[in-house]
Amino acid sequence: MTTTALRGGVPARSAEELEELARIAGPDLELAPAELIVAWAVEQFGERFCVTSSMGDAVLADIAGKVAPGIDVVFLDTGYHFAETIGTRDAVEATMPVNLVTVTPAQSVADQDAQYGKDLFRTDPDRCCALRKVKPLQDALAGYDAWATGLRREETHSRVIAPVVGWDARKAKVKVSPLARWSAEDVDRYIAENGVLVNPLQYDGYPSIGCWPCTQRVAPGEDARSGRWAGTGKNECGIHL
Repeated sequence: MTTTALRGGVPARSAEELEELARIAGPDLELAPAELIVAWAVEQFGERFCVTSSMGDAVLADIAGKVAPGIDVVFLDTGYHFAETIGTRDAVEATMPVNLVTVTPAQSVADQDAQYGKDLFRTDPDRCCALRKVKPLQDALAGYDAWATGLRREETHSRVIAPVVGWDARKAKVKVSPLARWSAEDVDRYIAENGVLVNPLQYDGYPSIGCWPCTQRVAPGEDARSGRWAGTGKNECGIHL
């Protein structure tokens, strides 16, 4: 049953309606430019749509800000970020036409250490990611029907089939990936042509940037995500699973 509540002039929809919308829109938008995909989402969901960013770069935030100035850009501050990542977030907030929303976990790092033992990222990285990334994002998305990610298919094998518009059954929300078909070259070209902010760690051997304890430099020519959770067999935090 469709509710009558409105947010930004757009009616809220039931999970069944959202899933059907994603099922139809995914194939229709598969070959669409990223800007058009974002514009479709803004038209469909209004203020019930947001963008998430890990601040490796500001490409998606730049596209979204141009399409819909004032759009919410959600950033997860895990308490373990590099200073450069926090600096990139601050620069995005200061210079781009977006509403930067910083989300933090329920527990501080110190409180987590007290409950689970020091350096949970080392003893149980999956639980650490669940507590500091997966659950906070799920809570942050409670007020939205859809969200956009910077996920790209070429980044890992588990992302190859990611649709540009799909249904996330666990979150019961529409997941939009405007950059899904982009290559690393496409990203670099957009950055150069539009003067987009980039996390300086990208130029210091960190092509994929997460929390500092679980991110290492990558040698030239190696898989871009090989520096994430290196030596653990883990390659995803759980947000995109």
